[in-house]
Amino acid sequence: MDTLVTITLKNKIDYMTYNDIIECLYDLQDKDKVEFKAKKFGIISNNSLGIYHKDLKVIAKEIGTDNKLALQLFDSGIYEARLLCSKLFKPKDVTEDLMEKWVKTFENWEICDSFCMGLFSKSNFALAKILEWSQREPEFEKRAAFATLASYCMADKTSDNDLFEQFFAIIKREANDDRVYVKKAVNWTLRNIGKRNIDLNRRAIEVANEILKSESKSAQWIAKNALTELQKEGVRMSDYPRAIYRIPVG
Repeated sequence: MDTLVTITLKNKIDYMTYNDIIECLYDLQDKDKVEFKAKKFGIISNNSLGIYHKDLKVIAKEIGTDNKLALQLFDSGIYEARLLCSKLFKPKDVTEDLMEKWVKTFENWEICDSFCMGLFSKSNFALAKILEWSQREPEFEKRAAFATLASYCMADKTSDNDLFEQFFAIIKREANDDRVYVKKAVNWTLRNIGKRNIDLNRRAIEVANEILKSESKSAQWIAKNALTELQKEGVRMSDYPRAIYRIPVG
């Protein structure tokens, strides 16, 4: 745990109010980190205080889930407060209206992925929004579709292969998008579907080889990168659903 974060949290009362959290964030602000994150990781954000994601995780763990606080923090407009929102809100309480409100504000991959992995992929509307957002034009709305799906591959441990095979058509359709944060998310999705189990692995490899035939440089990169991992000896599989792909011993 970061020493400064630890000290800052210890100075707060056991239950942190909205004002306590905002004060804590301002205590930790570091404008040099804003610049560093932009240069090193391409994380360009408005109204950012310059707090690392790992430190926000520490704060979120101390606070615990709290929908009301999460909504207040998002509406503050502070970048790091919005990241905290994605960690404090309960996934099963997410509504379509909230998903639409939040997705339209995404300005970089960090906040997009934080919401998609922590909330959207575990919500009741994940599949519907994946299909809908994959057709959106804004870069981070389209990325949200694939980041949610990439995470859903790990979150859903019981669905049959048919559910995931339907997404290969979307992957092939969007593989020509050469925007860096879209193509990386499309690649991420293809790899994660291909690591669910041995059958989806074979199918993902077939799809990657189909994509490889495209003249698009983006599509070729997506395919080559995915094949490198999916064809690697000893590639780690999740074996979902395990009732089928992991036979009990004894």
